Amino acid sequence: MAGGRLVPEGRLSAGCFALGVSVTLVPGLSGTQSGFITRVLLATYLAFINVLLLLLYRGLHYQVAVRACFLGFVCGCGLLLSFGGSSWQHFGWYLCSLSFFHYSEYLVTAVINPKSLSLDSFLLNHSMAYTLAAMSSWVEFTIEKLLFPGLKQITWLSFFGLLMVLIGESLRKAAMLTAGSNFNHIVQNEKAESHRLVTNGVYAWSRHPSYVGWFYWSIGTQVILCNPICIIGYTLASWRFFRERIEEEEMTLIQFFGKDYEQYKKRIPTRLPFIKGAKIDP
Repeated sequence: MAGGRLVPEGRLSAGCFALGVSVTLVPGLSGTQSGFITRVLLATYLAFINVLLLLLYRGLHYQVAVRACFLGFVCGCGLLLSFGGSSWQHFGWYLCSLSFFHYSEYLVTAVINPKSLSLDSFLLNHSMAYTLAAMSSWVEFTIEKLLFPGLKQITWLSFFGLLMVLIGESLRKAAMLTAGSNFNHIVQNEKAESHRLVTNGVYAWSRHPSYVGWFYWSIGTQVILCNPICIIGYTLASWRFFRERIEEEEMTLIQFFGKDYEQYKKRIPTRLPFIKGAKIDP
């Protein structure tokens, strides 16, 4: 917040995300029309709102608006699939989970740490590996749906994945809100005067609750899709990423907070399997 109010970029993003979600209100999309007509309606609506944003905004505001609106549009498409009674229902759950995660990263950053807010806060350009992982999950889901359609209709498994996503998402956002201005998507190498060691709330349970939440959220997305290959791949890749990230971050935290962090580290585990963090010399 800035002066108790959401910064303009945050308010803009919220309105544009809602505009994207409003695709669910387009007449005919929830009916039984052919797939071709559905695609035409979706493409027409997407083109319409993009032209609208081009007319209303320029520069950074347009860049924020188009990203938030696109994520809202994806979420809206996910809702249509989720409640449309098609065999793609579980993919709809996935689309909602993915789009809301990326949008909420930006919105919560706008609330807790507007000074660090940027287009990167959407995490849409996280890394090439992240992009390839997402694309591989779509490819696996599509191929297996064509070859083994029954594999994609295990509702109890997809529902379990959805629960993983909801719990992981909630834990990550609780961590961000608890950390407040101390939270940043980029590991900080220099200590600012405002930096403090956060040990309350979810940080009294885990040293890195935002990473724990993201870890289980990422795996949960693949459980939703019943993607056996990507479940294994995401688990191994996410575990390796967070192991390296935590070790790097904790070395910095030890430099920032010294003995206070070392004692905190001894008391509170990471809560990620087989990840203990940076080693402290005796």
